[in-house]
Amino acid sequence: MAPISCRELSTRLSSLPRGVATTAHARLSFRRTPGPFRQLTPANSDGLLWRLPSAATRDDAVASLVGHLEHDAARRGHDAAAKDDEDEEEYEDEDDVSPGRRHGARRHHHHQDELAARWRDIHGRDDWAGLLDPMDPLLRSELIRYGEFAQACYDAFDYDLASRYCGSCKYPRRAFFDRLGMPAAARGYAVSRFLYATSNFRFPNFFSQSRAGAKIWSQRANWIGYVAVSTDEESARLGRRDIAIAWRGTVTRLEWVSDLMDFLRPVADEGIPCPDPEVKVESGFVDLYTDKDPTCRFCKYSAREQVLVEVRRLVAHYTALGEDVSITVTGHSLGSALAMISAYDIAESGANLSNDKRAAVCVYSFAGPRVGNARFKERFEAELGVKALRVVNVHDGVARIPGILLNEGAPAMVRRVAEGLLRVPWCYAHVGVELALDHKRSPFLKDTLDPGCFHNLEAHLHLLDGYHGRGERFVLASGRDPALVNKACDFLKDHHCVPPCWRQDENKGMVRAPDGRWVQPDRHGWHLDDDHDQHHGEAAPADGAHRHIRLVRRRS
Repeated sequence: MAPISCRELSTRLSSLPRGVATTAHARLSFRRTPGPFRQLTPANSDGLLWRLPSAATRDDAVASLVGHLEHDAARRGHDAAAKDDEDEEEYEDEDDVSPGRRHGARRHHHHQDELAARWRDIHGRDDWAGLLDPMDPLLRSELIRYGEFAQACYDAFDYDLASRYCGSCKYPRRAFFDRLGMPAAARGYAVSRFLYATSNFRFPNFFSQSRAGAKIWSQRANWIGYVAVSTDEESARLGRRDIAIAWRGTVTRLEWVSDLMDFLRPVADEGIPCPDPEVKVESGFVDLYTDKDPTCRFCKYSAREQVLVEVRRLVAHYTALGEDVSITVTGHSLGSALAMISAYDIAESGANLSNDKRAAVCVYSFAGPRVGNARFKERFEAELGVKALRVVNVHDGVARIPGILLNEGAPAMVRRVAEGLLRVPWCYAHVGVELALDHKRSPFLKDTLDPGCFHNLEAHLHLLDGYHGRGERFVLASGRDPALVNKACDFLKDHHCVPPCWRQDENKGMVRAPDGRWVQPDRHGWHLDDDHDQHHGEAAPADGAHRHIRLVRRRS
């Protein structure tokens, strides 16, 4: 190779894949040792220090380095596509962070410091104008944070049909985020209430029922989400007291869509105090939100009553202290539909109003279906001022239903005739602002026809982390681990060596008892410790207290 000057170095290096030129962190060491000019050789096993023969001039050294990098580039990539994948899929050891990455970390910290001043914009005051393209880094981090709150509903739910606690939460409320391995959330939020639901519909893919018969924790209830409130320290960082509501959805199976799709029903018929009978929502969604069973300890009150009571209590408490309060509702899939309905209900019923202060209500929705008609959209957005940002994968079919034919994209005249004159009960409209992502932009994800992968929440959070705007390269902004994508699906490319559906409890939750037998640990005390009835002003049943005492004695 002919020698080149240092001035030509940038031109030559620019033709190499960025990962090859930067990840090695090569340093040139000029040493006066005898011997003719030779190809550069690494001085240590990591290849981080390159030694040059003494006869090499500075330009020779540069030429040798470029030659080595070109050779290394050819060796690492089988073709141009593979090189592009490697370019994006960079990992660095925490002890060997480049100055650029340190600068990015400082910039990320700087954005977090801005949150207290910008939280109203991030919460949708101006409908996220100018924040989505290009993607605002602070908004991206907040979307991922609330998306992880929704993901926590999946990770904490007991799906095991062999468990007598199937359909419940695996972790106690007071240690919820700690047990999930979410230290930032554990420091920043305290779960104030678990939410339960029952329904007259039969949803085998949503309402999990144990096969343990009479021994199960509840015959009718399923754990469906939680309410959490920010701590004092977190509230100072956020710039307000935040009430977060997370609703559980579905993981992979999508049959619930056809199970729930029925027809539009006026919300006033379900007890929501709406003055306009033309405001309608999907009947299956609102039934799940309002159904209750007076004979069930956990579903004596509907999910609607549970969340409204808790929100009113928290808003009244913190507004009385003179604090700014926000209500942020999040959910994925079916949980997104419940998030939209509950946010609307909170604003419609005035649960966000106390002490002459109104808490801002916002929804961060992930892969959600349409919920109501065009009049619901108008009431939601323009009249009540509820904000909603919908994160969707353009290849996910759930975001296009119900209302495949008659929706917000149809001509206004067609919608007016269909809904007004013909009274067609299938005219739907999405609410809020859409952030459309494309999983084919990510070099980490493989080409598959599995709709469950397109719909997966962890995949949406991965796409958010790499999204910088329409037409921009996919580059992970926070370094969020791509392995999380395969937590409950098979979406990562095989060369990452991440097994599909890898997340599971150790020994499937079984523990060894003092007598050496393997048993399921008792969880009834956790539910009874939730003060579920006290939030409605009732005392807990006496038999519950005695049962808890017996459990404590068995563990001692």
